[in-house]
Amino acid sequence: MSRLSRHSVVWCTLLSCLLIFSCTKKENADAEDAFYQDKPFWQEYHDAYPVGNNAGENEVRQIMADQDGNVWIATAAGIFEKTKESRAWTKIITGEDDGPAYAVAEDTSGVVWLGTWNGLYKTENNSVSKIAGPAGPISAICATVDGIFAIGPNGFWMNKGQGFVKKETKIARSVRDVISDQNHGLWIATDVGLYHWREQKTDHFYKTDALISGYTKGLALDDRKKLWIGGLGGVTIQNAEKKEKELRPADGIPSTYVTAVRYAPDSSMWVGSQAGVVRYRPDGTHSLLISRRWLMHDQVNSIAFDKEGTAWIATPGGVSAIRKRKMTLAQKNDFFYDVLMKRHIRAPWIAGQAHLKVAGDTTSWEPEDDDNDGEYTGNYLAMESFRYAATKHPVAKQNAKKGFGFLKLLQEVTDTDGFFARTIIPADWTHMHDENRTFTEREKADELVKEPRFKPVEVRWHKSKDGKWLWKGDTSSDEMCGHMFGYYYYYTLVADEAEKKVVAAHVAKIVDYLMAHNLNLVDVDGTPTRWSVWSPDQINREPEWLPDRNQNSMEMLTFLKLAYFMTQNQKYEKEYLRLIKKEHYLENMKEVTKQNPAWLIYFDLVLQAYLYPILINCEKDPEKVKFYKEHLEEWFTKRKADHNPLINFIYCNALNKKAELQNSVDFLVDTPLDLIDWPIDHRRREDISVVRTPILEDEQVNQLQPASIRMTVRWDKNPWTLAGGNPQVEREPVFWLLPYWMGRYQGMISK
Repeated sequence: MSRLSRHSVVWCTLLSCLLIFSCTKKENADAEDAFYQDKPFWQEYHDAYPVGNNAGENEVRQIMADQDGNVWIATAAGIFEKTKESRAWTKIITGEDDGPAYAVAEDTSGVVWLGTWNGLYKTENNSVSKIAGPAGPISAICATVDGIFAIGPNGFWMNKGQGFVKKETKIARSVRDVISDQNHGLWIATDVGLYHWREQKTDHFYKTDALISGYTKGLALDDRKKLWIGGLGGVTIQNAEKKEKELRPADGIPSTYVTAVRYAPDSSMWVGSQAGVVRYRPDGTHSLLISRRWLMHDQVNSIAFDKEGTAWIATPGGVSAIRKRKMTLAQKNDFFYDVLMKRHIRAPWIAGQAHLKVAGDTTSWEPEDDDNDGEYTGNYLAMESFRYAATKHPVAKQNAKKGFGFLKLLQEVTDTDGFFARTIIPADWTHMHDENRTFTEREKADELVKEPRFKPVEVRWHKSKDGKWLWKGDTSSDEMCGHMFGYYYYYTLVADEAEKKVVAAHVAKIVDYLMAHNLNLVDVDGTPTRWSVWSPDQINREPEWLPDRNQNSMEMLTFLKLAYFMTQNQKYEKEYLRLIKKEHYLENMKEVTKQNPAWLIYFDLVLQAYLYPILINCEKDPEKVKFYKEHLEEWFTKRKADHNPLINFIYCNALNKKAELQNSVDFLVDTPLDLIDWPIDHRRREDISVVRTPILEDEQVNQLQPASIRMTVRWDKNPWTLAGGNPQVEREPVFWLLPYWMGRYQGMISK
């Protein structure tokens, strides 16, 4: 062999090794991407502290946490203190000196200084005394190593340990914030710019080469001695008294009106505005807190931190504490599961939302019926099924059986051959949604013009034969899809042989009922319900059903395929093939991914997600399996941007893949513990835009928001939604528990 040949062999060998190493490295990276090792993370949560019963007491202007963890606030109604272990606020100045207050500060010796309408006060040894010299109102106080500074519209006073002396300065009196420059001087924010005050010299910054605008409201120094100046327009970051950088709405600030800036112990900078507080982290990321879920009011007046790192935020609606604790996903599951069992399982075993008699108060909860109780208990059934499959915990199996029992009861309670109810309530309930009513002929005409498919259902609630329940009719296709989703996973993951026969018989009874009524779900009035229509006579041949043709074809194929899978009765397969060959249902389904935007709603996307695992895993014909898999791949490509963990894990389950794990985990980590459906309105924000995508009909944000600042999730809700919420509702946490347990079962999330 020639030398050249030997070199060629060597190089080929080296190249092969490199390729093997590269491929192995990529495989290892892919494996890491497809597995999340559960580990502790910081879970933030909001602790609300209303101050009093009137607006003045809750109009908190400045806040400070002292060395002992007590919190002090200046409000429109005076000075208040909350001791560390208490939730109650105590008024500090009473009597003839009582009145509006503006500033609180603590010096190095632990003395707390108070700026009010009529001067300066200090608290020492549990007593309050007024200080001679400074004339009220005192609107800003700064405690430095050099002494105490008190500033207001009537002057500038300094105390270096021998009493307050008025200083003649040329600074504006509209002082909004003052901090030490950490070099024997002060930075002072005013309505006419920024001042750098030193005893021998004062510099004034107000031109646009130094500041975004002359209105300055908040100041903070970071650990690199860079000065953050918040005000109208955003934040100016100054280094060596020169503008280095600007942060505006395009950089994540939600409002042009920046009101406060404070540096946190974890090295993040908190920027308060009239539309929430945004935190800038050293790694270059930022996050926003808005809405009553996180703040008593979206306008942030002042920010302070205690020694434990809790952020105390003053707003016109009271005080918010943003606390955090270490938590794993497994611990978060335990928390949510406990809430689920306490407030969201109602007899006979319905998983649903809770009504709060007092908005935002979970102690005032009561059970509440919902149109989609059946569908969401189907989600709960799937969740318990995955939990049992992942852990073999007997309680998960028992609860899954109870969930199935309720769904089965929804059919039995109607006393029909296969029709099932939306939900049930005890017969003695006097309040329910959609009470029975009558329609006048004029009302019917109006509704029919608006929606030619309108069905005037006057009797929605019926009493059960045994008199125990009221059951709700006009059951929708949403319910059918949700039921079948739950049945499939209960049957395949939990049910023993005896129970499988019960599930199969139940599914067969429903599908038999559909087949007996031309593939429509016929109510007890003898006509199809408003939405449960799958007959080719309607969806293929009536123009008004064109918007539902593609999805409803997919749905009916799924129901028939599931019935055949469970029973092996050829009549279901025969009908399935008839719809494909003669009625073109598979061709209809093909167009699901090309739905006309006028007819696309987000909830339909979730219903479609329910169906894919059934079609793919129950079908045995290789060509049809290939079609369903390719269809799912095309469909999923359009859904990746939603970062929807339920859709992500359904995709992975259906195709035995591991994908989009980080987005799913991010959602699970970021979901707040607070399940109240607090109103969230992104329209006030200037850092995002209003768009009409991905759903043409909806107003949406142009950037998908993290779970922490969305409306409380139910998967029928568009995650891109701009605004909404109802604080008298606490959502059931199944929306979180279901994807979590799917991830656990599929080996993508560790124990």
